Amino acid sequence: MKIFSGSSNQPLAKAITSSIGIELGKSTIKPFPNGETFVKIEENVRGEDVFVVQSTSPPTNHHLMEMFIMIDALRRASAARITAVLPFYGYARQDRKDQPRVPITAKLVANLLVAAGVNRILAMDLHAQQIQGFFDIPVDHLYAAPVMYEYLKTKRLRNLVVVSPDVGGLKMAYAYSQVLEASLAIVAKRRKNASEVESMAVIGEIRGRDALLVDDLTETAGTLVNAAELLKQKGARKILACVSHAILGRVGIERLRKSPIDELVTTDTVLRPVISGVNIVTLSVAGLLGEAIKRIHSNSSVTSLFEFRGGRTS
Repeated sequence: MKIFSGSSNQPLAKAITSSIGIELGKSTIKPFPNGETFVKIEENVRGEDVFVVQSTSPPTNHHLMEMFIMIDALRRASAARITAVLPFYGYARQDRKDQPRVPITAKLVANLLVAAGVNRILAMDLHAQQIQGFFDIPVDHLYAAPVMYEYLKTKRLRNLVVVSPDVGGLKMAYAYSQVLEASLAIVAKRRKNASEVESMAVIGEIRGRDALLVDDLTETAGTLVNAAELLKQKGARKILACVSHAILGRVGIERLRKSPIDELVTTDTVLRPVISGVNIVTLSVAGLLGEAIKRIHSNSSVTSLFEFRGGRTS
């Protein structure tokens, strides 16, 4: 078994190999003068079970292309099996035609991965579960919830209510509420455009309680911040947010600084610079991904990785 990494999240790739007890595979990735990407695998992979770790975080197109080129290089070097490890799967929000004449880019990315030479996918907290069906190769889908749960146990939150910031996240919120033995609430919202949302109502009892907002992805933090402001108006005592992938740009950071969210709990699936003025706790999923890689290599079950007290996270 060998594990290689693209340039999107090398600290996570090194943490994964460290958790398994092997060295990260040697490769050279550098740009040509015209901006094209050059890749060279610096060690023998003939007949090897190879894993490529790459989050498709911004710059998304660059990291995707880099991954395709790495996979092609490994395939042409006669790797026995290539597994793409995608801690964050980009373009996942474009998973259906919700307007006329728009693409289903999540499916296009799936096609390109298979065309490049991938034999298997290992992903974490896909934005839409049906993306697994876009592939005709095996997909192992992990959840960050067990890592989040272990941390939240230490917080000793009182009279907790788990809140879904929109209808789409209700299943995830329900799973958290079951495990944390908390009640459930939901925020009704209306999206104005790609970066603005309007929270309109809360269904559930909030007043005098600690609230935990759960979501898989935030970028501009519009949904989270609007939901948090509404929860504060409804009398929430303390507000935490759990987000698997926090891909925060300038707008999102500014919104979080001014928001009533006391703590944002996220993971290291995407590489993020240090952000001042926001209380962010970053939990590592390296152990979870490392264990999944070991089990895939040994053809063992990965199901137990998303089973824990209270039932499955799915």
